[in-house]
Amino acid sequence: MSEQNVALVTGGSTGIGAEICRHMLEKGYEVVSLALREPDWSHQRLHAMTVDLFDGNATAEAAGAIAKRFAVTHVVHNAGVIRPNLLAETSESDLLALTHLHLGAALLLVKEVLTGMKSRNFGRIIMMSSRAALGVATRSAYSATKAGMIGMTRTWALELAAHGITANVVAPGPIADTEMFHDVIPKGSAREKALADAIPVKRLGRSSDVARAVMFFADRDNGFVTGQTLYVCGGSSVGTVVI
Repeated sequence: MSEQNVALVTGGSTGIGAEICRHMLEKGYEVVSLALREPDWSHQRLHAMTVDLFDGNATAEAAGAIAKRFAVTHVVHNAGVIRPNLLAETSESDLLALTHLHLGAALLLVKEVLTGMKSRNFGRIIMMSSRAALGVATRSAYSATKAGMIGMTRTWALELAAHGITANVVAPGPIADTEMFHDVIPKGSAREKALADAIPVKRLGRSSDVARAVMFFADRDNGFVTGQTLYVCGGSSVGTVVI
Protein backbone atom coordinates (compact mmCIF):
# COMPACT_ATOMS: atom_id res chain seq x y z
CA MET A 1 0.00 0.00 0.00
CA SER A 2 1.37 3.40 -1.00
CA GLU A 3 2.10 6.12 1.50
CA GLN A 4 -0.66 8.65 2.12
CA ASN A 5 0.01 12.14 0.82
CA VAL A 6 -1.31 14.87 3.13
CA ALA A 7 -0.94 18.38 1.76
CA LEU A 8 -1.26 21.70 3.55
CA VAL A 9 -2.18 24.35 0.97
CA THR A 10 -2.39 28.01 1.96
CA GLY A 11 -4.87 30.17 0.10
CA GLY A 12 -6.69 27.05 -1.01
CA SER A 13 -10.19 28.48 -1.14
CA THR A 14 -10.00 30.31 -4.48
CA GLY A 15 -7.98 30.77 -7.66
CA ILE A 16 -4.66 28.98 -8.02
CA GLY A 17 -4.88 27.52 -4.52
CA ALA A 18 -8.26 25.96 -5.18
CA GLU A 19 -6.99 24.48 -8.44
CA ILE A 20 -3.98 23.00 -6.66
CA CYS A 21 -6.31 21.47 -4.08
CA ARG A 22 -8.48 19.95 -6.82
CA HIS A 23 -5.49 18.46 -8.61
CA MET A 24 -4.23 16.93 -5.38
CA LEU A 25 -7.62 15.56 -4.46
CA GLU A 26 -7.89 13.94 -7.89
CA LYS A 27 -4.59 12.17 -7.13
CA GLY A 28 -5.89 10.83 -3.81
CA TYR A 29 -4.29 13.34 -1.43
CA GLU A 30 -5.78 14.44 1.85
CA VAL A 31 -5.75 18.24 1.60
CA VAL A 32 -5.88 20.87 4.34
CA SER A 33 -6.76 24.31 2.99
CA LEU A 34 -5.64 27.18 5.19
CA ALA A 35 -7.17 30.43 3.97
CA LEU A 36 -8.89 33.63 5.00
CA ARG A 37 -12.27 32.25 4.04
CA GLU A 38 -14.00 28.92 3.52
CA PRO A 39 -14.04 27.50 -0.01
CA ASP A 40 -17.41 27.50 -1.77
CA TRP A 41 -16.96 23.85 -2.72
CA SER A 42 -16.35 20.68 -0.76
CA HIS A 43 -14.79 17.23 -1.00
CA GLN A 44 -14.66 14.35 1.46
CA ARG A 45 -10.85 14.64 1.68
CA LEU A 46 -10.74 18.45 1.82
CA HIS A 47 -10.36 19.92 5.31
CA ALA A 48 -10.84 23.69 5.31
CA MET A 49 -9.53 25.90 8.09
CA THR A 50 -9.81 29.67 8.21
CA VAL A 51 -7.03 31.91 9.49
CA ASP A 52 -5.60 35.36 8.83
CA LEU A 53 -2.05 34.59 7.74
CA PHE A 54 -1.07 38.21 8.37
CA ASP A 55 -1.54 37.39 12.07
CA GLY A 56 1.55 35.59 13.32
CA ASN A 57 -0.05 34.28 16.51
CA ALA A 58 -3.11 32.97 14.67
CA THR A 59 -0.87 31.36 12.04
CA ALA A 60 1.26 29.64 14.67
CA GLU A 61 -1.85 28.38 16.48
CA ALA A 62 -3.33 27.00 13.25
CA ALA A 63 -0.02 25.37 12.32
CA GLY A 64 0.14 23.63 15.69
CA ALA A 65 -3.42 22.34 15.37
CA ILE A 66 -2.76 21.00 11.87
CA ALA A 67 0.47 19.27 12.92
CA LYS A 68 -1.33 17.51 15.77
CA ARG A 69 -4.20 16.30 13.60
CA PHE A 70 -2.47 15.51 10.31
CA ALA A 71 0.76 13.78 9.25
CA VAL A 72 1.59 16.49 6.73
CA THR A 73 3.83 15.35 3.88
CA HIS A 74 3.46 18.36 1.57
CA VAL A 75 3.36 22.11 2.18
CA VAL A 76 2.28 24.42 -0.65
CA HIS A 77 2.53 28.06 0.39
CA ASN A 78 0.32 29.71 -2.20
CA ALA A 79 -1.39 32.54 -0.27
CA GLY A 80 -0.35 35.95 -1.52
CA VAL A 81 -1.30 39.61 -1.83
CA ILE A 82 0.08 42.20 -4.27
CA ARG A 83 -0.49 45.68 -2.74
CA PRO A 84 0.73 47.50 -5.88
CA ASN A 85 2.26 50.96 -5.58
CA LEU A 86 4.95 53.03 -7.20
CA LEU A 87 8.09 53.43 -5.11
CA ALA A 88 7.12 56.89 -3.85
CA GLU A 89 3.81 55.52 -2.49
CA THR A 90 5.09 52.22 -1.12
CA SER A 91 4.87 52.11 2.67
CA GLU A 92 7.04 50.28 5.17
CA SER A 93 3.87 48.73 6.58
CA ASP A 94 3.12 47.14 3.19
CA LEU A 95 6.62 45.69 3.05
CA LEU A 96 6.40 44.32 6.59
CA ALA A 97 2.94 42.85 5.99
CA LEU A 98 3.96 41.07 2.79
CA THR A 99 7.18 39.90 4.43
CA HIS A 100 5.12 38.16 7.07
CA LEU A 101 2.56 36.73 4.63
CA HIS A 102 4.97 35.47 1.99
CA LEU A 103 7.93 34.55 4.19
CA GLY A 104 6.97 34.53 7.87
CA ALA A 105 3.83 32.42 7.47
CA ALA A 106 5.74 29.88 5.42
CA LEU A 107 8.43 29.69 8.08
CA LEU A 108 5.89 29.11 10.86
CA LEU A 109 4.00 26.43 8.95
CA VAL A 110 7.01 24.50 7.72
CA LYS A 111 8.73 24.53 11.13
CA GLU A 112 5.62 23.05 12.73
CA VAL A 113 5.43 20.04 10.38
CA LEU A 114 9.17 19.58 9.88
CA THR A 115 9.71 17.12 12.73
CA GLY A 116 7.13 14.79 11.24
CA MET A 117 8.62 15.06 7.76
CA LYS A 118 12.08 14.27 9.09
CA SER A 119 10.81 11.28 11.06
CA ARG A 120 9.26 9.85 7.88
CA ASN A 121 12.30 10.81 5.79
CA PHE A 122 10.01 12.42 3.24
CA GLY A 123 8.59 15.83 2.50
CA ARG A 124 7.73 18.18 -0.31
CA ILE A 125 7.81 21.96 0.20
CA ILE A 126 6.56 24.09 -2.67
CA MET A 127 6.60 27.86 -2.46
CA MET A 128 4.57 30.06 -4.79
CA SER A 129 6.71 32.97 -5.90
CA SER A 130 6.01 35.08 -9.00
CA ARG A 131 7.43 36.26 -12.30
CA ALA A 132 7.42 39.62 -10.48
CA ALA A 133 10.42 38.41 -8.45
CA LEU A 134 12.47 39.46 -11.49
CA GLY A 135 11.06 42.98 -11.27
CA VAL A 136 7.80 44.64 -12.28
CA ALA A 137 6.82 48.29 -11.97
CA THR A 138 4.59 49.09 -8.93
CA ARG A 139 5.67 45.90 -7.13
CA SER A 140 8.34 47.03 -4.63
CA ALA A 141 6.95 45.11 -1.63
CA TYR A 142 5.56 42.23 -3.66
CA SER A 143 8.60 41.58 -5.84
CA ALA A 144 10.99 41.89 -2.89
CA THR A 145 9.16 39.31 -0.80
CA LYS A 146 8.51 36.98 -3.74
CA ALA A 147 12.22 37.08 -4.55
CA GLY A 148 12.90 36.37 -0.89
CA MET A 149 10.86 33.18 -1.16
CA ILE A 150 13.28 31.91 -3.79
CA GLY A 151 16.33 32.51 -1.61
CA MET A 152 14.71 31.00 1.45
CA THR A 153 13.58 27.92 -0.46
CA ARG A 154 17.05 27.32 -1.90
CA THR A 155 18.43 27.43 1.63
CA TRP A 156 15.82 24.95 2.84
CA ALA A 157 16.66 22.66 -0.07
CA LEU A 158 20.27 22.47 1.09
CA GLU A 159 19.39 21.97 4.76
CA LEU A 160 16.71 19.33 4.22
CA ALA A 161 18.00 17.26 1.30
CA ALA A 162 19.55 14.61 3.53
CA HIS A 163 16.15 14.06 5.18
CA GLY A 164 14.35 13.16 1.95
CA ILE A 165 12.66 16.57 1.87
CA THR A 166 12.72 18.67 -1.29
CA ALA A 167 12.00 22.40 -1.48
CA ASN A 168 11.13 24.06 -4.78
CA VAL A 169 9.46 27.18 -6.15
CA VAL A 170 6.77 27.73 -8.75
CA ALA A 171 6.74 31.30 -10.09
CA PRO A 172 3.62 32.11 -12.11
CA GLY A 173 3.27 34.92 -14.58
CA PRO A 174 -0.10 36.63 -15.18
CA ILE A 175 -2.86 34.14 -14.36
CA ALA A 176 -6.14 35.50 -15.69
CA ASP A 177 -8.69 33.33 -13.87
CA THR A 178 -7.89 34.67 -10.39
CA GLU A 179 -9.33 37.41 -8.22
CA MET A 180 -5.84 38.73 -7.50
CA PHE A 181 -5.14 39.31 -11.20
CA HIS A 182 -8.42 41.14 -11.76
CA ASP A 183 -7.88 43.25 -8.66
CA VAL A 184 -5.07 44.86 -10.66
CA ILE A 185 -6.09 44.34 -14.30
CA PRO A 186 -9.79 44.93 -15.18
CA LYS A 187 -11.38 41.91 -16.87
CA GLY A 188 -11.88 42.39 -20.60
CA SER A 189 -9.91 45.65 -20.60
CA ALA A 190 -7.50 46.90 -23.25
CA ARG A 191 -4.78 46.53 -20.64
CA GLU A 192 -5.57 42.83 -20.25
CA LYS A 193 -5.37 42.30 -24.02
CA ALA A 194 -2.11 44.23 -24.28
CA LEU A 195 -0.60 42.12 -21.52
CA ALA A 196 -1.61 38.89 -23.26
CA ASP A 197 -0.15 40.14 -26.55
CA ALA A 198 3.15 40.96 -24.82
CA ILE A 199 3.59 37.39 -23.56
CA PRO A 200 5.61 35.22 -25.98
CA VAL A 201 2.96 32.46 -26.09
CA LYS A 202 0.31 35.15 -26.76
CA ARG A 203 -2.05 34.28 -23.94
CA LEU A 204 -2.52 34.75 -20.23
CA GLY A 205 -2.02 31.86 -17.89
CA ARG A 206 -4.65 29.68 -16.22
CA SER A 207 -4.68 28.26 -12.72
CA SER A 208 -4.45 24.76 -14.17
CA ASP A 209 -1.10 25.68 -15.79
CA VAL A 210 0.28 26.45 -12.34
CA ALA A 211 -1.30 23.46 -10.62
CA ARG A 212 0.36 21.05 -13.06
CA ALA A 213 3.76 22.55 -12.22
CA VAL A 214 3.05 22.16 -8.51
CA MET A 215 2.12 18.52 -9.05
CA PHE A 216 5.48 17.88 -10.70
CA PHE A 217 7.37 19.07 -7.63
CA ALA A 218 4.88 17.29 -5.34
CA ASP A 219 5.44 13.87 -6.93
CA ARG A 220 7.06 11.33 -4.62
CA ASP A 221 9.19 10.10 -7.54
CA ASN A 222 10.78 13.53 -8.08
CA GLY A 223 13.14 13.44 -5.13
CA PHE A 224 16.16 14.35 -7.27
CA VAL A 225 14.77 17.83 -8.00
CA THR A 226 15.27 20.38 -5.25
CA GLY A 227 16.16 24.05 -4.85
CA GLN A 228 14.70 24.88 -8.25
CA THR A 229 12.43 27.67 -9.50
CA LEU A 230 10.01 26.89 -12.32
CA TYR A 231 8.55 29.95 -14.05
CA VAL A 232 5.05 29.26 -15.38
CA CYS A 233 4.82 32.49 -17.32
CA GLY A 234 4.40 31.88 -21.03
CA GLY A 235 8.00 32.90 -21.64
CA SER A 236 7.73 36.32 -19.99
CA SER A 237 10.63 35.55 -17.63
CA VAL A 238 12.89 35.10 -20.65
CA GLY A 239 12.15 38.52 -22.06
CA THR A 240 9.49 40.29 -24.07
CA VAL A 241 11.48 43.06 -25.75
CA VAL A 242 10.98 42.93 -29.51
CA ILE A 243 13.84 44.37 -31.61
